[in-house]
Order: sequence, then C-alpha cells, then structure tokens
Amino acid sequence: MVKVITYGTYDLLHYGHIRLLERAKALGDYLIVGVTSDDYDKTRGKINNQQTLMERIAGVKATGLADEIIIEEYEGQKIDDIQRYGVDIFTVGSDWEGKFDYLNEYCKVVYLPRTEGVSSTEIRAEKRKLKVGVVGTTDFQKKFIQETKFVNGVDAVGVYAGGKKFSDDMVYTDTYDELLDMVDAVYIVSDPERHYEDVKKALLRNKHVLCESPVALKRSEAEELYSIAEERKLTLMDAIKTAYSTAYERLMLLAKGGRIGKIVSVDNVSTSLREKLNEEGTDLTNKWSSMCGWAPAALLPIFQIFGTDYADKSFVTRFIDKEKAIDAFTKIDFIYENGMASVKVGKGAKSEGEMVITGTKGYIYVPAPWWKTDYFEIRYEDPQDNKRFFYQLDGEGIRYMIVTFAKSVEDHRLPGYISKDVSCAIAGIMEDFIAGKNMTEI
Repeated sequence: MVKVITYGTYDLLHYGHIRLLERAKALGDYLIVGVTSDDYDKTRGKINNQQTLMERIAGVKATGLADEIIIEEYEGQKIDDIQRYGVDIFTVGSDWEGKFDYLNEYCKVVYLPRTEGVSSTEIRAEKRKLKVGVVGTTDFQKKFIQETKFVNGVDAVGVYAGGKKFSDDMVYTDTYDELLDMVDAVYIVSDPERHYEDVKKALLRNKHVLCESPVALKRSEAEELYSIAEERKLTLMDAIKTAYSTAYERLMLLAKGGRIGKIVSVDNVSTSLREKLNEEGTDLTNKWSSMCGWAPAALLPIFQIFGTDYADKSFVTRFIDKEKAIDAFTKIDFIYENGMASVKVGKGAKSEGEMVITGTKGYIYVPAPWWKTDYFEIRYEDPQDNKRFFYQLDGEGIRYMIVTFAKSVEDHRLPGYISKDVSCAIAGIMEDFIAGKNMTEI
C-alpha cells in the first residue's frame, strides 16, 4: 500500500483545495491530510483564518478524500509524521516548489500544480472590507493603523484627532461626525474622560466599537454602553491587547485548569517611564494617568481568575500633581473569599514588570513585560518538574485583537476574550479611584 501525506490550512475550503486533494489521492492508496492548528498558523504569520480548526477539519472530512486526518502543530512535524505513519510520498502545491526538497531523504516529494484563479486569500479579500476609523491622538493610533495592514478584510480609512495630523498616509477628518459617515466601525483611543461620550455617539450611529480600556470611567456608564450595543446588535469590544495573545490565553487556561493547584494569589506590576513627568504633571500626554494607562491590563488576570465579586479592595497612591488628576504610582489590593491579589501601576516610577500566579502546588511566573509575553514558566518545589512555554507574538497582540474584532462584527456574536462583567468592573475600579474610595495617599 502506497501512503501519501499532504498538509494545509484548508480555510474556506474551495474547488482549488478539492482538486489538490484529488491529485494527492491519485498518487497512492491511502491519503493522510494534515490540517494546521491555529497556534501553528500564527507562528507562520497566518492569523486571519475565518474558520476554527474543527470547522476546517470538518471541511476536509466532508470531501471524502482523506483516509486519515491529523493535526499539524509544530515546526519539523512533517519528518516525524512521515516516519511515524510509514509515508511513501509527500505532496504539496507547486507554489512551494523546492521548499520541501529536504524531505526526499525520507520519502518521495511531489509538487502538484495548483488550480489557477482561486485561493482562500482571494476569497477573503473579495469579502466587503470592514472600514474602520480611528479616534484619538496617542501612539496607539499609529500602531493600530500599521497592524490593520496585516489583517485581511479590515481597512483603516480615516482618523479624527481633534485637528492634529501625524502623517500624510491617512485621511484626517475635521469632525467626529465626518469620520462616522465614512466607516463601519471605530477604534477609540481618545482621552479616557471622553471614552463614554465617543463610544455612545458611535453606537447611536450604529457603528461597531473597539475601545481602549477603560470604556468608561463609571460602572453605570459602561453598563449603559453595553446595553446600547446589545439592543442594536453591535459589537462593543474592550481593547486590552494582552487578552488576545496566545501566551496569555494559554497561561490562563493552565492556571484555571489546576496545573498549580488551587490559586491563592495573583500579583503583577506594570510601569513605564516613557513619559517624562514634572511635579505638576504637565508633560503627561492626553491625561493617561497610571491607572488609566496600566490598570485595565493589570486587573484583567485578577478578574478572569477570581471574578469581579471581591470582598474588599484598597488603594495606595502617590499623585504627581496638586489637582490629583495624575497618579505617579498606585497599588491596589484585593481580598476575595478564597484568595488575594495586588497590582502596582506607575508612570512616575519604575519596577520589574512581572506577574506571579500563586497556587497550592506551584506557581506561574511571567517575566517582564508580562503584558506582552510570548513566554512563561510553571514552577514547582522540585525544579525538575518545571515547564516552559513559548508562543509566537506578532504586533504585541494588536493584530490578533483586530482579527477578533472583525470576526465578532462579521459573525454577529459577542467577543469572549473580555466579558462585559470584567469590562464594567474595570470601569467601577476607575470610578472608585477617582472618588478616592478607601484610598491612602503617600
């Protein structure tokens, strides 16, 4: 029996895929089809698959051409599979010609001609693009626009920056209304005190919204915004890029899956001295205080692990200006029924930006900067039991966030990475901080 193996993503399975599988099947008696996993696709820069792994596997199975379907999960797996399954022929499309010649050492390599004029990339490109406008003036604006270029089906078409212009590559509108007339959705990175107003205006104009956290500075306002979005069947998504990175997703699954036992504490630090502050705080751009700039990301793992129903919380903070509008460094402590947590955030002080999740059997250590991690460790009492995990991270997670937002808009579903409860709880923390509730100043 001649065994043949081939690999592919098989996203939006089309006639070209089927023809390639038919040719592969004709080369032998038994066809093994490797379908690439989402994580492995990310390492190869393919982040915009429209279908899940299980949907793609189901598509291949439905052709009736595969005798066996396996999942490709890592670099170098092809050699392992060829040896494990006793493969006689490896085949792939001719656009990869020469790329896999090294496999001739293990089996025969055949490059098959592809069907002209059809591909998953072209099918995705033919879909109507989601036109996104950007609201705000911070560096996040530039990063977001750059990352949209890597995502099929999303086009950044304009910016409203209050009369300011940063480049000649984008269309800058004179008013927010003018921008809303041009787009299907907006990415809001305006001053935090404007978020509620800017988000609400977009939603009432039936535009989808991706907003830098916090979406509002009061819990009631955040809840109102989500209610409007639900009533109008619009996507309102909290733009904490950390939540969309593969490493963060995996460490949360491992933590909540019991790999370190019962979790008793979550502690993290997020600081930066990129902005130079004087004693009046006048050099801090756009009023993004330490709390607004760092606390949403720092609070995310705490609320996702322990929930938002904490028993008590307290603030210790050092303000840098007399009006107490800008905090240079703030520590927040939480007490839960069965655990505790703390975050330290600062734009006027520097510390090691790491995260430690403490459990009864071990702990998860995420090195600085934990919020942009592509690597973490699970550590135990016996170092020989320690495990290290590495994951690809492109565009600081912004690229994955844009993909998730676009899919949410297209599928008319709520994004699951950051729940409404967590987003509203973050707004509630901001509200209590601004009100000075249970706060100690130093």
